[in-house]
Parts: sequence; C-alpha cells; structure tokens
Amino acid sequence: MKKSSLSILASLLLLPSLYASTLSKEIQNNSLVVYNSNIGLVHEERELSIKQSEKSIIYEDVAQRIQTDSIHVSLPHSITLLSQQYRFDKLTRDKLLQASIDKKVEVRLLKNRNEFKIIPVTLLAYSGNDALVRTTDYEVISVKSSAIIFSEIPNELITKPSLVWNVEVKQDTKESIALDYLIDNINFKSDYVLNLKGENSASLTGWVNVTNRSGKKFHNISLSLLAGDVNRVVNHTPRYRRKQAMPVMSDAAAVREIAHEGYHIYKIPFKVDLANNEKTQIKFLSKKSIPIIRENVVRVSNPLYVAGEYTFDVEMFVKIAALQEPLPQGVIRTYSQLEGDTIFLGESHIEHTPKNTPIHVKVGKSFDIKVIQTLLQRDDNQKYYNADMRYTLKNSSDTQKIITLEVPFNKKRDSKIETTQEYNFTHGNIVTFKVEVAPKSSKSFEVHYESRR
Repeated sequence: MKKSSLSILASLLLLPSLYASTLSKEIQNNSLVVYNSNIGLVHEERELSIKQSEKSIIYEDVAQRIQTDSIHVSLPHSITLLSQQYRFDKLTRDKLLQASIDKKVEVRLLKNRNEFKIIPVTLLAYSGNDALVRTTDYEVISVKSSAIIFSEIPNELITKPSLVWNVEVKQDTKESIALDYLIDNINFKSDYVLNLKGENSASLTGWVNVTNRSGKKFHNISLSLLAGDVNRVVNHTPRYRRKQAMPVMSDAAAVREIAHEGYHIYKIPFKVDLANNEKTQIKFLSKKSIPIIRENVVRVSNPLYVAGEYTFDVEMFVKIAALQEPLPQGVIRTYSQLEGDTIFLGESHIEHTPKNTPIHVKVGKSFDIKVIQTLLQRDDNQKYYNADMRYTLKNSSDTQKIITLEVPFNKKRDSKIETTQEYNFTHGNIVTFKVEVAPKSSKSFEVHYESRR
C-alpha cells in the first residue's frame, strides 16, 4: 500500500532526529556555581557514543531556564559543531502519534459488548480522532486514535528540555564531552544568627539559602557559592572550544572560602541535591565567643537649622569585632536568652563585608533612652550663624548607659564649637559626643555653635 501523504510529512519532520545520538544519562562529573544575582553556572560531563552516519547530538535534561547564548561545549576533534537548537516538547498524544508512524503499536478493539481484544498493528497515519493501522494480516483498518496503545516513547521524541547539536562526524567516536552553561532563576542569600552571650560576647552562625527555580533538579552535585557583584550585559556571545581537561572540584573538611578575581567563593564540602522549586539551607559559618561592644546611638538635627525642641529615639547596635572570614551580604538576626527563653531582638542587613572589618548590627530602638535637643538662643548676623543648644539624655533603665550623640555640623576652617563636654569629629563633619548616663537619671550639657554663612 502506498504510504499516505500525512505519514510522509511526519517522517520528513522527524528526519533530523532519526539520525541523532543521545548521550549517556549518567553524569560523570557535575558541579554548580550559584551566584547572589539570580544566576548559576552548570558544568556537566557525559559519555558520547556517535557513529559517522549520525548528524546530530541530543543533550537531554538541561534547565528550562538555560541561557542558550552562554553555552560552552567541549567536543572531540572528530566532531564539528554546525548549529544548535534548544527544544522542550511537552508530551502529547499528537506528538506520540506522529513519532509512531510506521512503527509497531497496539490497538484495543471492542470484541463484544463487555469484552475488548488487543492486537498488534503498524500505525500508518492519523488525523485528529481517527487513525489508519495495518494488522499483521496486512489488512488496513480505521480505528480511533484514543484506542492506540504505546509500549514506549520513541527515541526521537524529545520530552525533556534538550539541546540539539547539528554536527559533522569524521569517524565513529566514543568519548566524554563537557558542557558549561548559565541558568536563570537560581539564587542564594545569606542569613546569620547572632546569639548574645552576656554584655561583651556573642556567637555567630551563618547559613546560605539556595533557591532553585531553574526548571532542573540537581542530584549529587558539587556546589559552590560566589559572593560578589558580577557585571552583566544583555547579550552573551556563544562560545565553542575543542576538548580540554576540565578542573575537578575536591571536597574539604569544612566549607572553604577562596578569594578569586575580586570575589569570594564558598565551596560546599559535600554533595548536594537541589530539587526544582525548593529551598535548601547549608551551614557555612560557626563562630563562638566573639567579642562585641554594645552601642546606643542617636543622630540629632544640624543645630544651625533647628527651631524649638525635639525628642529623638536612641538606636541600639551591636558592634562585632573584626572577623577573619569575609561575609556575603545578607540578614543578621539577633537573639538573647531570658530565664531560659530565647528572645528575638531585631534584624539588620549587611553588605558584602571583607575580612578584618568590624560589623555594626542594628538591633532596634531603645525603650528606655531618649534624647532631647533644645534651642536656647539664636544670634545670627550677616556673616555667621550662632546657636546655643542644650542636649538632655534620659536613661530610665536600671543600668548605666553610654550614649553616642551625633550632631551634623557645617565644619569650616573658622567654625567654632564651645562646650564643657568632650567631643570629636567622626565621618567628616559629624560632631560626636560619648556620654555616660547613670541608671534612672538624666544628664544635660550645652553647646555653642558658630559657622560662617
């Protein structure tokens, strides 16, 4: 019987896949670098067995969120890469029917009112709900396409996100190939737990939270995290290179931090599973008995622009001593213990922090400390601003407090500050007073400010 035009068309559409080689499903070496900018770098190595007659390679199970213009593939010298497509076919009955034309299938036929029989057939053509099949007796019959039973999914039908490389093969080749590509929708962020242990000591624990929405699950993968601000552009240039030796990541006894090219990389010392649409937490930092300093800080208004009296809240900080480890940006949550209970005190965001850099963690506003700024007198003239201010620091708590009072001021060569309270300049033009206030008491002092207009 002459093949139907529909069957011929289907064969032509599937022709490239009929001469395709699919790589081994087993991954020999895989790694993933996750960035804190919603991207990841995937590295995989798989075994390829391809014949000279085959015209394409199907690389299955790449991430749905792959950046196709970032692909970096290593092929043997006997293979020349001509072009590339990214394909992701959702499995449907129509695609199964199309891929099964001229192949053996089974069909379920009604034998009598309550009984069916299943017979082997060859699918010749289909159109919508109707299909033509040939029996083993070479009879051509019409059946409903819904009655066709598929024993397997044809190899040429791609059901997973895949790369298809169109190639020229000089000789039969069996060799491993390496693939690197960028993916979107994968990210990590850092979270820290600061446990206050008394007045001058604390412990710090760091966690990384990896969120994977790339459309691919990663199994038993070597994971690294890159902290830093990577420059990105809209377009990427595709790259192709010949087979080279690829670096193999080694495990360590603990999470290792490596400074590299202006960034910091954290290598996880064990294999990790990252399911799609899942968040995974990994502990990467544990520091005990860290020296800390408690700080109570308030910044008031510039005295040259104040009229009247204002009350300010005092913010509580914990200053962590300089650590030997760099910290990726993230959120530090502060806790303490009270009569056996854990109390959450507040949280603060930190930027990427180099090692040997003190960290100021904002906890919250003090309930018991207030600062009042009062204008006593203004005596401005055509050349100078002149202001007399009073600062009243109130401590309603049961313990002595050291309060850091910061006053923005127009610091110039001929500016004047007159007061009996000791001060210095910080952050450029910030007049800074450190004042001790006894429990359940207040302390006041006055300052004269003078600055040229």
